[in-house]
Amino acid sequence: MKARVHVMLKTGVLDPQGEAVRHALGSLGFAGVEAVRQGKVIELDLADGTSEDTIRDMCERLLANTVIESYRVEVL
Repeated sequence: MKARVHVMLKTGVLDPQGEAVRHALGSLGFAGVEAVRQGKVIELDLADGTSEDTIRDMCERLLANTVIESYRVEVL
């Protein structure tokens, strides 16, 4: 069983990496990029039958800093 966890900074949280990417794209001549938010994707290989509740617990306890990040679980 595979799961994919998408982690992003919450709206309103400063994203210095995203801002650096936005600036770099502008420097490379890509006009019109007004904002960039950068996140991470975590792919998990799990034992069959692992519940979504268990995956959410993993996110809450380790994979995402829920104070400043939101996450979305995708079971593949």
